[in-house]
Amino acid sequence: MKQTLLLFLLLFSNAFFAQRTETIDLSKSIKNSKNGVKTFTVIDERPNKEIGMVMYHKDPVNIVFEKDGVTDIKDWFYKSNPVRGNDELVLLLENIEISEDKKEKYSIGKLTLKASTFIKKEDGYHFLYRTDTIASVSSRITPYLAQTLAKKITICLTELFKSSYKVNPWKYAVSENELTNYNSFLKNNLELYKNDQLEEGAYKDYYSFFTQAPEPGFTLVTNKKGEVTKAINGSEKISLRQMYAYTLNGKAYKNLPLGSAEISKDEKGYFIMTSKAALFPNDNANGAMIGAMAGGLIGAVVGGIIDASTSSGKIKIKDLKVYLDPFTGNYIFEEEEYKFQ
Repeated sequence: MKQTLLLFLLLFSNAFFAQRTETIDLSKSIKNSKNGVKTFTVIDERPNKEIGMVMYHKDPVNIVFEKDGVTDIKDWFYKSNPVRGNDELVLLLENIEISEDKKEKYSIGKLTLKASTFIKKEDGYHFLYRTDTIASVSSRITPYLAQTLAKKITICLTELFKSSYKVNPWKYAVSENELTNYNSFLKNNLELYKNDQLEEGAYKDYYSFFTQAPEPGFTLVTNKKGEVTKAINGSEKISLRQMYAYTLNGKAYKNLPLGSAEISKDEKGYFIMTSKAALFPNDNANGAMIGAMAGGLIGAVVGGIIDASTSSGKIKIKDLKVYLDPFTGNYIFEEEEYKFQ
């Protein structure tokens, strides 16, 4: 009996100590050069506060915050931004989840992360930016899945902060009660979703396009083929490559590296029909920033995301329906449209 108990305790002890942890390193600088933030708040609305685990050989490795998500991210922000301003910055943590898909001879670790930033004012929360990412890594590339995925969490949050510093708050205020439902609330208030009529002109960014606020005073100029080449306002000029989109003769067009594509609408939102060659003419998919529908790849790097075991990272894309994300301006691909060579 004593020998059986001793063996049980020994096995339990080995199993206990085999439980490893990988702590998310939040030491990378997220300094805001504008020094505009007075207070920073983290609202953790994640359905599951446990991030997840992956295997290292035969040992499970938990990916964790040092203390907890709210405390660690707040400490991280204030360490990088000791100088105070006037704004009240809010980070809404919507999801951070890590899982592992085990194959016959390897496995793929997957990170799902969604978070958004707002400026809080007297009338409510004004949206800034968001990341909604799915990123993957294969054990064929590295056996240290936990470490790599933990680094990806840091990278995603870092890029979210840096992008948030560069944009202006949306004019629409979201109440505290509506904050967790900001996605549908804000979309329903965008002029592009409320009205069918398009304002003709040049749009220099995604926000002006979705709010239907073309550059005032500018007129589109076309060539002999009827193709838009620029917009002018007296001696001022906006070249085609400076436009996010433009509208002409009642139709909207998305500017692309090679030409442009007409923007259409369906029940999911606004989209273009295009190809990989038009979006990525240099065939450099590894560096392209993209987005995706729910369950897809918003704001993630193309290379190695759907099947990270594919070392080439090249993607075959033909005649894709590519949506436009009103919250970031990114392209939105549905996951099933990706096929690796």
